[in-house]
Amino acid sequence: MKRLLWGLVWLMLARWLPRSLGSGWKRLLLRLFGAKLSSTAVVYSSTRIYAPWNLVMGEHSCLADEVDCYNVAPVFVGDNTTVSQKSYLCTASHDITRPTLPLIHAPIHIEDQVWIGADAFIGMGVTVGQGAVVGARASVYKDVQPWTVVGGNPAHKIKDRIISESTHDNA
Repeated sequence: MKRLLWGLVWLMLARWLPRSLGSGWKRLLLRLFGAKLSSTAVVYSSTRIYAPWNLVMGEHSCLADEVDCYNVAPVFVGDNTTVSQKSYLCTASHDITRPTLPLIHAPIHIEDQVWIGADAFIGMGVTVGQGAVVGARASVYKDVQPWTVVGGNPAHKIKDRIISESTHDNA
């Protein structure tokens, strides 16, 4: 019943809002259903959240357009972290070793200063370390080390992420 009520509330009171409007309103709705969000967290209207009571978002974090947050288990999104459009955060699967395929689940931890690229898949039990970048359309089934860039299916390390100290970001 709680999931049904949540789905109806989001559909009727938030889903139709333009993405640039109603951030405070959307945070309020999510908090009413148990989400723990910083006052600067952003959740776009088209984002799908299975269980807001299993969502924690830090300062200046963002779930962008059409992110699918299937959070049967908790999802933690750190500070200054963006989960880009159409990404899928999946905390549950089925135990393929059992004939009845029971549901299994484990939390996802996305640490501070992370960028999850467009249309990426983050699987259950994964930790994406601080400062990591997950490339567009990557499929992540194992932990991502801090300050690395990963991509592909399955995701593999492409390189280390090194932050430039240059003051000429547009040069």
